[in-house]
Amino acid sequence: MALFICTACGTQYPESAKPPAQCVICEEERQYVPARGQGWTTLEALQRSHTNTYREYENGIIGIGSTPSFAIGQRALLVRTDAGNILWDCVATLDDTTVTMIEGLGGIDAIAISHPHFYTTMVEWARAFAARIHLHAADKAWIMRNDPAVELWDGETKTLWDGVTLVRCGGHFEGGTVLHWASGAGGRGVVCAGDILTVTTDRKWLSFMRSYPNFIPLAARTVEHIGATLKPFAFDTIYGHYFDRVIAKDAKQVLEKSIARYVAAVNGTRGYE
Repeated sequence: MALFICTACGTQYPESAKPPAQCVICEEERQYVPARGQGWTTLEALQRSHTNTYREYENGIIGIGSTPSFAIGQRALLVRTDAGNILWDCVATLDDTTVTMIEGLGGIDAIAISHPHFYTTMVEWARAFAARIHLHAADKAWIMRNDPAVELWDGETKTLWDGVTLVRCGGHFEGGTVLHWASGAGGRGVVCAGDILTVTTDRKWLSFMRSYPNFIPLAARTVEHIGATLKPFAFDTIYGHYFDRVIAKDAKQVLEKSIARYVAAVNGTRGYE
């Protein structure tokens, strides 16, 4: 019996004798089945073909991403706070080198994930580090491999510990979540956003979508709600879901002007010359 992993989105499924007939995540309108068809692998196969790459952004935040890129290609973040370490988002590749490196930095006390596209091999990570996985209950239906380590939370915010808060923004998924770390960026505050708030390619703006590969936008009121949800939180830096997608300063102002630009564009009130 194997734990098959979808090669298009990285989601790991429960043990089975053969690959699932389809990937539930990829069949849904926010993701896609590649033109070549549905493909499957296992963690053991990934460990032979892929390794993880690391990047320290600032004191306390380390990016972790698969090399070569796998599935959606996101990178996770190890957020090292005074009260404990958090794995923010998840990548499918997990090997002995990664475990040794993270254990040397104090391990992982909690895992929190922005939305189902990044659940990947979260159960493998939780078992490797004896960590709890914190997911918003609104996205419960998208958990393909459940485990006692998974803890669902409800409502608009969840405090992991002092100064570290999960904030439900919605948008891309109903339970779409960001992580706010008040002490990050030298005390100016950090938001780890996944692609709930998407750092654009020019790294000057944010954007918001229901589906990125299939180009389905969000309603203006939904994006305005994201802004209202984050208004009480102070932050200067936003970490997106790729290694290079970071807004290093004035991130809250960037969020505010990005929401205004987006709303004007979808409402047809923004002029273009």
